[in-house]
Amino acid sequence: MASKAASSCRLVFCLLISAAVLRPGLGWYTVNSAYGDTIVMPCRLSVPQNLMFGKWKYEKPDGSPVFIAFRSSTKKSVQYDDVPEYKDRLNLSENYTLSISNAKISDEKRFVCMLVTEDNVFEAPTVVKVFKQPSKPEIVSKAPFLETEQLKKLGECVSKDSYPDGNITWYRNGKVLQPLEGAVVIIFKKQMDPVTQLYIMTSSLEYKTTKADIQMPFTCSVTYYGPSGQKTVYSEQAVFDIYYPTEQVTIQVLPSKNAIKEGDNITLKCLGNGNPPPEEFLFYLPGQPEGIRSSNTYTLADVRRNATGDYKCSLIDKKSMIASTAITVHYLDLSLNPSGEVTKQIGDALPVSCTISASRNATVVWMKDNIRLRSSPSFSSLHYQDAGNYVCETALQEVEGLKKRESLTLIVEGKPQIKMTKKTDPSGLSKTIICHVEGFPKPAIQWTITGSGSVINQTEESPYINGRYYSKIIISPEENVTLTCTAENQLERTVNSLNVSAISIPEHDEADEISDENKEKVNDQAKLIVGIVVGLLLAALVAGVVYWLYMKKSKTASKHVNKDLGNLEENKKLEENNHKTEA
Repeated sequence: MASKAASSCRLVFCLLISAAVLRPGLGWYTVNSAYGDTIVMPCRLSVPQNLMFGKWKYEKPDGSPVFIAFRSSTKKSVQYDDVPEYKDRLNLSENYTLSISNAKISDEKRFVCMLVTEDNVFEAPTVVKVFKQPSKPEIVSKAPFLETEQLKKLGECVSKDSYPDGNITWYRNGKVLQPLEGAVVIIFKKQMDPVTQLYIMTSSLEYKTTKADIQMPFTCSVTYYGPSGQKTVYSEQAVFDIYYPTEQVTIQVLPSKNAIKEGDNITLKCLGNGNPPPEEFLFYLPGQPEGIRSSNTYTLADVRRNATGDYKCSLIDKKSMIASTAITVHYLDLSLNPSGEVTKQIGDALPVSCTISASRNATVVWMKDNIRLRSSPSFSSLHYQDAGNYVCETALQEVEGLKKRESLTLIVEGKPQIKMTKKTDPSGLSKTIICHVEGFPKPAIQWTITGSGSVINQTEESPYINGRYYSKIIISPEENVTLTCTAENQLERTVNSLNVSAISIPEHDEADEISDENKEKVNDQAKLIVGIVVGLLLAALVAGVVYWLYMKKSKTASKHVNKDLGNLEENKKLEENNHKTEA
């Protein structure tokens, strides 16, 4: 019995060894699997009716077989060979499909499914391919800055854990960078991890930058093969600071150079358009050939009008690169003559001048007691109404805050002047005596009555306006009386008297003074009347001239008719008619 079993085993072993020779296998079949997934390999053979068992093996690089799984068709039992790399990773199903969990790069081999009968061996080979998607590429070891016209290492693009290895590509603003001698240098290298057998790919880029690369994004990508074909993964964008030399210098003035006035502080700011911008400059002031070394700003405090001129700045190491600007320090001077408090006598002449000196045309405004005047004041003969507070004010409209003003307080003094008037009431029972006083400072009025008579209303005063006011008394005299009006100020004391008859004695009344306002009204009315009269005379004159021209034309026409007709009688009639017309 044992001898028969041994003979059977020897037969099967011989069949297994010689199967590849005795019977050609099926065509190649490939199974693609992702790293870490489960590899599923169907047997791809029809199970024969007299099947004894099935086995799976893989082939070493030298072609020798390594059996890894066995399943009997009768006992339905499964046995796995003691192969360390596949321990606890294999599963052989009833239809002889082999599954390998947690796919590794080392699983990339040629596996063979074998179905064995008593007289034959059937084989179906399967090739396993394992793929590992690389990590997202990353730009590392980035240069802190790039300098124009210099070939410099921009950075490295790194992608890890790839199988098989892939290819790295560089992009500038989305366009592929190709190697170019002296401008673009790309060095690619790959390295396999001996444990995981995964690749680390690195591509370094040396790049000669220009100003056109300012704010330009650089990216890289890795292209690899996966179970479903070729794929590409892109890195994040990287933008580099581009250094380039200064090509132009500009100068600024703070505040705006159109609004600088005396007393302001001026700040000059010099800028270079390089990157990084220059930090130091030379500043040249008007009339100074040597520059002042400073940071990018230079301040002049409390400037005067003599600071007007051209200001310049340049680079420290390249003085030919220079910028300039013209600055005008605006000024405004005002001189009022006379000014302050001035006291003059009534009737005096007082010339007033307001002189302006400015960096440009200035506006001048005159005010009297906060009311704007139409023109500058001029006094050939002073009146009391000329007194007041005068202000000459000037300004430069384009320069904020540049204003000047001077004031003149004019006092017009005069000795008291008195005029007395009287008026009888229509009822004849009383008389009104008025004392008109003119003078400054305001004179004080005092009444004295000589004689008998009852005073109905005493010392009623008017407002004091333009150096004038009056005081009046209403009296009913029983006999002839004398009223004396005394006006006194700091300059003089003036006295005037007026005799007033008794009520029973009729007398001529004196008219009241016409006030300044009434005088103006009367003058205006007189002017209006004179204008109307002159207009009427001109109209009459024009009418007379027109009539004379008409008559002259008629006579001339008549003479022409006489010559043409030669009729004496008609000429005579025409002359008679002309005489009548003239009459």
